[in-house]
Amino acid sequence: MSLLLSRRRTAAAVLTAALLVPLAACGNDSGTDKAKDSGAGATPSDAASGAPKADLTVLAASSLTDVFKEAGAAYEKENPGTKVTFSFAGSQELAAQVKQGAPADALVTADTKTMDGLSGETGTPTVIAKNRLVIAVGEGNPEKVENLKDLSDTKLKVVLAAPEVPVGRYSQQILDAQQIAVKPVSQEPNVRAVLSKVELGEADAGLVYKTDAETAPDKVDAIDIPDAENAVASYPAATLKGSEHSEAAAAFVAWLSTPAAQKILQGAGFQQP
Repeated sequence: MSLLLSRRRTAAAVLTAALLVPLAACGNDSGTDKAKDSGAGATPSDAASGAPKADLTVLAASSLTDVFKEAGAAYEKENPGTKVTFSFAGSQELAAQVKQGAPADALVTADTKTMDGLSGETGTPTVIAKNRLVIAVGEGNPEKVENLKDLSDTKLKVVLAAPEVPVGRYSQQILDAQQIAVKPVSQEPNVRAVLSKVELGEADAGLVYKTDAETAPDKVDAIDIPDAENAVASYPAATLKGSEHSEAAAAFVAWLSTPAAQKILQGAGFQQP
């Protein structure tokens, strides 16, 4: 009887062990799946990376035209499957588009005043860069312009941006501060239009952002304005509440403050925010 009992106990033990092996295996698989689902312990290749994929439309100030094309390409490279399309115009034009419900995901203006006026349409803005003004003159400075006071010479053809445009407002601000009266031959809708007038020789001088003058080194010269007489332009960026891709838009706006984006902006002459 004892021999028979011993054999029965041995068989039961073997059977129990056989049943436990697959259960243990199932338990390990389940734990692995949960880890993968939560991202815990996942390798970089397993974990989700990058921003949500989307086709984004970004409304941006004209002075960002060149640098944002480079920045957009860099962002798309970092985030495969995402496409960024820019619409450039004067900040006041962009504001009008937003108020009219133009389909877009993010907005970057050349001043905080314009952005603040759209607080009901945007998320919380973040300043991503700063800029300063210079006097743009024809290559070689044929009229020998040296400073802001020279712009009051009635023999000079001076062009400015319209007062409702950020760069136009900054221009009038620094001229008024120095009590310099300038009668422009035209007032343009954005900074690129001012630069174009000087490039084409239709104006002898114009006030533009430093970064815009640097885009045309073979056509214009830039006369620096002392900091004490200058104005600082701030560039805030924000998501638009009407965006159909809010998470992707927020990711792009946040990226503009990263070292990678800042390197591109500062490489184009923009200052740190």
